[in-house]
This record gives sequence, C-alpha cells and structure tokens, in this order.
Amino acid sequence: MSESEPFHQESDAPPEGDERQRDLDAPAVPFLERRSRPRRRIESAFVRLVATGGIVGICVAVAAIMGTQNVAAWIIGLVVSVVSVVLAAVLWSSRTL
Repeated sequence: MSESEPFHQESDAPPEGDERQRDLDAPAVPFLERRSRPRRRIESAFVRLVATGGIVGICVAVAAIMGTQNVAAWIIGLVVSVVSVVLAAVLWSSRTL
C-alpha cells in the first residue's frame, strides 16, 4: 500500500434509514433518530429554563476563575456579560428545544 492510498475508504452513500435521511449529505445525517412527536410548549419552556440555568452556571464559573486571577472587576463583568449574551442567543435561537 502506498502513502497516497488511504488506509480506509468510506462510502459516500448515505446510511440506510428513512427517506428524510437519504436526502441529506453524509455530514448532515442526524446522529439520533428524529422525535416521533413535536415537543410540547411546556416541555420546551422547561428545557430552555434548565439550559438558561446552565448558562448562568457557566458564567459564574468564568467569573470565579477570573476573580482568582486578580482581573479587574469591570473586565470580569464585561466578559461574563458577553459570554452570557452569546450563549443565550444560541440557546434561544435553537428551533429544536
């Protein structure tokens, strides 16, 4: 086997599955099966609330780490607010939650 030949060639054919997955290119095929029913409003709101709590936890951890490194308070506030806004925007723009 020469160096120019790949050791393992993968097929470009989509995996066997339902019709929707056959239409997608290989990187776009979902890892998990699609939900059989749409998520209810209350379930979606609860998931978003829990995820928002996770964002707050991440921001608290970032602030605590920066606080132990003697970073100026205004920089900690700026970094934490930017991180929280970016993560919240990603979370709340998601259509799957």
